[in-house]
Amino acid sequence: MAILAVNAGSSSLKFSLHPVQQGQVQPGVLSGNIQGLEPGGSPEMGWDYQGANQKQALPAADASNTDAFKRALASLRQLLGTLPDLPAIDAVAHRVVHGGQVFRASVMVTDDILQQLNGLNSLAPLHQPHNVEGIRAFRSAFADLPQIACFDTAFHATLAEADYAFALPRALSEQGVRRYGFHGLSYQFVMATLLERSPRASGRVLMAHLGNGASLCAATEGLSRATTMGFSALDGLMMGTRTGSLDAGVLLYLLEQGWDHARLQSLLYKQSGLLGVSGISADMRRLRQDGSVAAQKAIDLFTHRVVRESGALIACIGGLDLLAFSGGIGEHDAVLRLQACAALSYLGVALDPALNAAATGNRAMAIHAPESRVEVWVVPTDEGQVAAREAVRLIGG
Repeated sequence: MAILAVNAGSSSLKFSLHPVQQGQVQPGVLSGNIQGLEPGGSPEMGWDYQGANQKQALPAADASNTDAFKRALASLRQLLGTLPDLPAIDAVAHRVVHGGQVFRASVMVTDDILQQLNGLNSLAPLHQPHNVEGIRAFRSAFADLPQIACFDTAFHATLAEADYAFALPRALSEQGVRRYGFHGLSYQFVMATLLERSPRASGRVLMAHLGNGASLCAATEGLSRATTMGFSALDGLMMGTRTGSLDAGVLLYLLEQGWDHARLQSLLYKQSGLLGVSGISADMRRLRQDGSVAAQKAIDLFTHRVVRESGALIACIGGLDLLAFSGGIGEHDAVLRLQACAALSYLGVALDPALNAAATGNRAMAIHAPESRVEVWVVPTDEGQVAAREAVRLIGG
């Protein structure tokens, strides 16, 4: 038995194949990404199988680019049919960004559910439509397999009203204008990993998913209690190209200056964050290497926002027993971890410098010093494995 976990985006299709042994989902034996599916792109599929990384250029789409995803899916099916010793696929698990107020747990997709998911497109216009179209395409290509929708918002279904409500008129709240939170599949994986390894994980935990998209989640008893992302994936921390929290008055000002919806959307999602502040790159690794004043300002602001938002979430859960870093930056940037933990030292956080330097995102490991009153962990996340677990739960494997 095996589950194919997929994440369909606007220009890419990420995938991983997870064997199931005695009911337990294993790490992916095959993982990859098809990129360049945007109009005018150069499609390419890269994958890792049995320790070997390979790449393959794919046929370009036609001028309308309407068949780009179908071509990518055909290439994936061909790959699955040619690689040796792959287990048979029993279900496809899809990462879906938004479950709205209705979907508080993963579901098996039906025609009715697909229609409901399509109705949530306005809540996440840059992500949800591509997730939904990905499900449609896989339902057609793998018609004999169950399709499972796994929601990034579901982990945060345990938020109290004080944590998810906005100070807006009730009529807007009843329309679904509220805080939802995202990166839920990542937090679910990190939380489960921590609960297996540390008794403190059932206490007051702060998880930092830091990457091109970045957020924090505060948890107690393994459940989400507060998070930095809100109605959309724009709120909270500064990110690779996204603003993070922004005074709404800035948007009113820009509207008065004649900015339209498309220009504002591009500013908020694609031109801000590390890229906007530095004017160089959205990639933290490149900024570290750059060494310029502009690059350092972007890094300093990113770090400051992590510390500032951490203080707010820690206050919501009344203290801190364990801090965990995940995501591309959280798993690999030892300097950021050191600086963030130094700023939180008033809570009793203390890193072991050697352990911190040795944590490269290859495995979950504790990096705190013996005298630290707070455990500090680096946990490589695996959203695909979580989606596969949800699929097994639903199909009764």
